[in-house]
Amino acid sequence: MLRRSLENRDAQTRQLQNAVTNVEKHFGELCQIFAAYVRKTARLRDKADLLVNEINEYANTETPNLKQGLKNFADEFAKLQDYRQAEVERLEAKVVEPLKAYGTIVKMKRAETELQRATMDATRTTRHLEETIDNFEKQKIKDIKTIFSEFITIEMLFHGKALEVYTAAYQNIQKIDEEEDLEVFRNSLHPSDYSSRLDIVRANSKSPLQRSLSAKCVSGTGQMSTCQLRKDQQADDEDEDLDVTEEEN
Repeated sequence: MLRRSLENRDAQTRQLQNAVTNVEKHFGELCQIFAAYVRKTARLRDKADLLVNEINEYANTETPNLKQGLKNFADEFAKLQDYRQAEVERLEAKVVEPLKAYGTIVKMKRAETELQRATMDATRTTRHLEETIDNFEKQKIKDIKTIFSEFITIEMLFHGKALEVYTAAYQNIQKIDEEEDLEVFRNSLHPSDYSSRLDIVRANSKSPLQRSLSAKCVSGTGQMSTCQLRKDQQADDEDEDLDVTEEEN
């Protein structure tokens, strides 16, 4: 009877040790990979911040509509990085840290197993080992469900917000008026032509009398205007009339 109890105790001890060793191995791997996932996400956030700064700098050099569209896009993209930062912090607290904690749990369970195995009361040890194995498995399953549920919830929350922000960013880009900015660009290439077109528009807006007077006063290059010549001729005629009158007197 005692021999059978000892055999049962040893079998349960090995079972618990195997379970603890298995959790130690795989939870350790999961912890490292999740931690690397969080670090990659943080680096992606940092790169996105650099992208936001570059978009803003470039926008300052562009035509009005394109400038505003790019700045609105950058604002939305910067907002997304705030959500990404929250994602990083939540993953660290809700996923990585609980997995790290299993390192301590494993050490405690292994020590507890060794202590129970050393006892002389095989029957009592067997009952304790059964309870230990049962509690360990129950807690492990519960923790796995909690950790992975937290991971999925955090990711869904981020990607839900990301979809909203990307939609707004897309709309801001689509609102850019291409034709208006193209006209601004063309005018910047030929500012004199732009001024000439403005003069034509102003001329067309004048009354017929104003256009007639303007046409009479058009001057040639390097010559006195026709209008000025007529004014000088009229002054000379008036002087001649005055001289004739004085002679007659």
